[in-house]
Amino acid sequence: MASTVRFGRTPGSGRGRHRGARLFLVYAAASLVPVSILGLALTRGYHDGGRTQALDQGRAQAAVIEQMAVAPALGGADLSKGLTRGQRERLQSATDLAIFHGSVSRLRLLTFEGTVAFSDDGGVLGSVARDDLSFRAAMGGGVDARIVSVEPGLTGRSIRVLQPVIPEASGRAIGVLEVFLPYDEIAAQVAADTRKAIIRLALGLMSLYAVLALISYVTTRALHRFAADNERQALHDPLTGLANRELFRRVAEQALNRALLRPESSPGGALVLVDLDHFKEVNDNLGHHAGDRLLQIVAQRLSDSLRTDDTVARLGGDEFGIILPGSQRDETVELLARVRRELSEPVTIDHVTLSVEACFGVCFFPDDATTVEGLLQHADAAMYRGKNGPDGVVVYAEGATDAGAASGVDALVMQGELRHALAHDQFVLHYQPKLDMRTGRVSGVEALVRWQHPERGLLPPVAFLPVAERTELIVPLTEWVVRRAVDDLVAWTAAGFDWHVSVNVSARNLSSLVFADTVIDVLESRGVRPHQLCLEVTETAMAFDNQVAASVVAALSDHGIPMSLDDFGVGYTAIAQLRDLAMSEIKIDRLFITGLDDNEQDRAIVGSVIDLAHSLGSTVTAEGVETEAVADWLRSAGCDHGQGYLWSRPLPWTELALADVTDHRGHQDHQDHQDHREATV
Repeated sequence: MASTVRFGRTPGSGRGRHRGARLFLVYAAASLVPVSILGLALTRGYHDGGRTQALDQGRAQAAVIEQMAVAPALGGADLSKGLTRGQRERLQSATDLAIFHGSVSRLRLLTFEGTVAFSDDGGVLGSVARDDLSFRAAMGGGVDARIVSVEPGLTGRSIRVLQPVIPEASGRAIGVLEVFLPYDEIAAQVAADTRKAIIRLALGLMSLYAVLALISYVTTRALHRFAADNERQALHDPLTGLANRELFRRVAEQALNRALLRPESSPGGALVLVDLDHFKEVNDNLGHHAGDRLLQIVAQRLSDSLRTDDTVARLGGDEFGIILPGSQRDETVELLARVRRELSEPVTIDHVTLSVEACFGVCFFPDDATTVEGLLQHADAAMYRGKNGPDGVVVYAEGATDAGAASGVDALVMQGELRHALAHDQFVLHYQPKLDMRTGRVSGVEALVRWQHPERGLLPPVAFLPVAERTELIVPLTEWVVRRAVDDLVAWTAAGFDWHVSVNVSARNLSSLVFADTVIDVLESRGVRPHQLCLEVTETAMAFDNQVAASVVAALSDHGIPMSLDDFGVGYTAIAQLRDLAMSEIKIDRLFITGLDDNEQDRAIVGSVIDLAHSLGSTVTAEGVETEAVADWLRSAGCDHGQGYLWSRPLPWTELALADVTDHRGHQDHQDHQDHREATV
């Protein structure tokens, strides 16, 4: 089976996984930063909250002391005049009790001048100064509470509260109460509460971080899968699963670079372009779902037929590409011949059995080209030759492209020029006479299209028809030929010539009944009788989808338009199919005619075809008659009509009308001998 580049890892997918892991680590680290900041902020908040709670508790406790102990003990005292003995004893008693129980470390009463009116230990040192802002706040009726670390005579930290002293009797402040409350126990409790809160916070933050980490992991995995899917969609064909044109180009560049940089380890290989024959007819006649199914089957067959290291890609439409690394020329041709045979096995779609035919164009690297563009152009040129020749697998050879044939970029340019030529009426028709073998008179003519190119002169069909056949341009071109031929028929009929005219049609024309309606409309609009126009179809056109083509032929025949089977003997028409086709004429291909005078096998084949055609009610025309001896043999064998250089080369009908064709037996134009092999519309 071909390379896993179709369904497996695409280039860069390993790096994508590493990028995904790095992305997760960055995401996790980035999530840790705000979580840590949040934890520090909350921890600080708990600590500050504990301090605030302790200070609030100190204020409340100092207020209780002032109201329950100090104010009742003072009575109506005036601190500026000093305290009585009784007042001191009551204050000392209340203070000793509070200090004994440990709820107060020190208590002082200060006058508004800042002097100590009462101290539990009798000391006056260390009291707050009168100009201290906290003292002034207490003098104004406020309460100031703060934590002090070192205080003379006290151990550890304390909460110092300054608040006004307001006896019940007077109802106005008489001094300032300075209370020192023990803070270490409160701090220890606050610390314990803070630790518990921090632990709970840490657990919560760890859970939050774990959730964020999980979210980041899932998100990065999803993003990686999404990126991988996008990369795959960008590099693979959604219908077949094969590599697309972009990935095909990447693989080709890698293989070519290896061959150029390391020729000893990478000996090169082959680039192959594959184009299906008559794929458009499948879409037109069976529907696009059938065409899609056929493409999937072709993709699977190509993949299964190739080697593990080979790469298969769908480049667009019905065109595929193959990279065969390390393949030698003989090995490649043998491999592709086998692939083509396996590809051509019949397949049934919607109850219709199809035989898949394809052309393979091969270019070897780095010998044939050192760029991917060059390889593609050369492979396309080889594929083009396969389209128009007998070989299905064609290896590129420099200078071997058919003269006048266009490929690659040239084909695109020619498509544009053909459209311009149709729009500006640059085509002309030449006619080759068809003689009645019994009377020697011209009974009809075959229309052959030429392109009067403004720069390259008069171009034969071989120079442009293959490009038109590969595109939709063949449809309007054929319709132009039908209209111009019918117009010329009207003109020569008016001039006294009773020739009928034959026009070649392609497989694309037979893919829709619209073509039959177009031809009938042309005849009716010009007042031409149907039997004066004969439509020639090739065996290849009839063989692809006999049912649809037969329907179009039947519609034309029912209207009285004779049909001719062109190039009989070199296509794929079976006797059973010939029986079912409504053909008025069978034209024997020149391949069997040119050697009649010295080839017994050709004479036997041609004689049998003449008898068969007559038994089916068809007339017989021999193409490519070039000698009198061949004409005599055909006449004796009962052939009805002959056509070839023995009588005339293709000419404009006005020149043909002036020539006495019957007086030029044996005439051969060796200078234009190539024209007898030209493709026709």
